[in-house]
Amino acid sequence: MTRYSKVIGTGAYLPPNIRTNEQISETVDTSDSWIYERTGIKSRRIAGPNESAASMAEIAARLALDAANCDANSIDLIIVATGTPDRVYPSTGCLLQQRLEIKNCVAFDIQAACSGSIFALSIADQYIKSGAAKTVLIVGTEICSRIVDWSDRSTCILFGDGAGAVLLSASNEAGILSTHIHSDGEYEDLLYCPNPQVATDLNKHETGVINMRGNEVFKVAVNTLGKIVDETLEANNMDKSDIDWLVPHQANIRIIMATAKKLKMSMDQVVVTLENQGNTSSASVLIAFNEAVRDGRIQRGQVVLLEAFGAGFTWGSALLKY
Repeated sequence: MTRYSKVIGTGAYLPPNIRTNEQISETVDTSDSWIYERTGIKSRRIAGPNESAASMAEIAARLALDAANCDANSIDLIIVATGTPDRVYPSTGCLLQQRLEIKNCVAFDIQAACSGSIFALSIADQYIKSGAAKTVLIVGTEICSRIVDWSDRSTCILFGDGAGAVLLSASNEAGILSTHIHSDGEYEDLLYCPNPQVATDLNKHETGVINMRGNEVFKVAVNTLGKIVDETLEANNMDKSDIDWLVPHQANIRIIMATAKKLKMSMDQVVVTLENQGNTSSASVLIAFNEAVRDGRIQRGQVVLLEAFGAGFTWGSALLKY
């Protein structure tokens, strides 16, 4: 009998503090209209001084547990996707495990930039299919506002903070149908954040903030996401019309629209949270998925394609029957 990874609960958290385009335009040479026309973003959430990747992850995780009516101690594995961990070590996964008061599970972080949650879904699916785990908690959590140069117009307009969570359980019913993940380090210099604590010839004069060459990133993202749509459909012997919902990484409305066009999907079938959240990196797909599940757009039995692209470059997709 085929063993599937079934979504049994979702959750998300967004900090209450909002930073609008108008507020950003007070400190850098830009405007609300300039930002919105190029990105689709109007505002983003900013974590407070007492918030952390782990504290946001805990809120999202508890909401997912509540939605699944599941006790935290039933979790076998915690995977946290983050590029902004509270500490170099221990992992944010271990910090979350402690906050949830779970003793008997494995916890670790993965770092695949904005594709992190897709990579985490792929890893979790392998654990469940192999029988190594029965219940897996996945959280994407990011405080991007702390690695953004707020004087750099090209990056400070894009990013926001938040956490998204999904709880997976082993099931005989169809759940995750396939996952597809890729990386190519050739493009490392197009989008990166140096670690100034570890001085090298590459970053000894750099601070720990996001650096991005936006036009080049855009071109590669559109191309690779188009290819992964084809790869995912072919692997499942599906047509584009078989997809009910697209839940994309929330990076740029133009990239999202290009992927929807590739699928010949109406934007009414695309979950977009970008306008009031910005790019929350590895958290964005799970935040968007949670929103569409909780507001009733995504219904049980529907086929959902999740996809993301991030620094590395990394990119990936997860096709699931909700």
